[in-house]
Amino acid sequence: MELTKNTTQAMLDGQLELWHTTFAYIKSMALKCALDLRIADAIDHHGGTATLPQIATKISLHPSKVHCLRRLMRVLTVSGIFSIQDPAVGGGGEYVYGLTPASRLLVSSRNVAPFLTMMLDGIFVSPFLSFNEWLQHELPDQSLFEMKHGQTVWEFANQNPAFGALGNEGMVADSNFVMDIVVKECGDVFQGVSSLVDVAGGLGGAAQAIANAFPHVKCSVLDLPHVVADAPVSTNVKYIAGDMFESIPPTNAVFLKWVLHDWGDTECVKILKNCKRAIPPKETGGKVIILDMVVGAGSLSNLKHKETQIFFDLFIMYVNGIERDEQEWRKIIFGAGFSGYKILPVLDVRSIIEIYP
Repeated sequence: MELTKNTTQAMLDGQLELWHTTFAYIKSMALKCALDLRIADAIDHHGGTATLPQIATKISLHPSKVHCLRRLMRVLTVSGIFSIQDPAVGGGGEYVYGLTPASRLLVSSRNVAPFLTMMLDGIFVSPFLSFNEWLQHELPDQSLFEMKHGQTVWEFANQNPAFGALGNEGMVADSNFVMDIVVKECGDVFQGVSSLVDVAGGLGGAAQAIANAFPHVKCSVLDLPHVVADAPVSTNVKYIAGDMFESIPPTNAVFLKWVLHDWGDTECVKILKNCKRAIPPKETGGKVIILDMVVGAGSLSNLKHKETQIFFDLFIMYVNGIERDEQEWRKIIFGAGFSGYKILPVLDVRSIIEIYP
């Protein structure tokens, strides 16, 4: 076929799309490098803006690689992680790099760096190099993580203390960040709640945030015995060793933060039925509060929002999990015998779901 100007441009546009997707992992690896080198901390040390030589003096960088740091920073500024000011504006002949709303989250009191470090760790990334192989196996089957590492992520964490610590620190960081917003902006969901059990709540970051913000709420954490064994001792939260698949202690409300997306529909219905048994009727304030993703909820016109939700849905396959849309949530909520629900898309890519017995 004879190439025309339009078909040539279409071919070049197609190549650009493929290249852009192929090399997208470089953006993630550049962020991982910035986290490992603590570049945001180096810039923050200089008051929020810094030149390349100033950054280089605060990170572990061989002098011969300063020009490589410039190229790394170019990726990170194009990605919006850092800002850049032209030398003509800043003076001194050096580009001046600054913190953006994104990178300020790497140095603030609600630092999300441990969560991002966990997500970008090779232990989590490497299973996806065999994604095509995993797709050829019949379900139910090993998860992506199991196929790569020979055990579930929870077993792996138990046997590898460094990885276990990485996971705990990451989840605590995420809880500190998101729960600060939840208690300040979504406090109405805890109105009328007198007691609450945070199911699979780990070291209790979310429960502690709720207890501190709402002292009238008696908060407990239910988790497996080996998790509870490492729980902090000086806290206003009670820790209970147990299994959410067996039973949940009686309570006014149950809290599930990023729990159900790890499990298939059958397991979720079983967990939710146990939640329903633990709480009083709706008329006396019984409810389950879920903090999780609802695919398609929120700012649908924002491409980053949409992409992040569907990217995370693919990512959670590493444990055979799923990020559900509203119809998929309805299926497990009503399958567990609940009478109704309300979705509050107030946490950007995540939502709060209230479900009622």
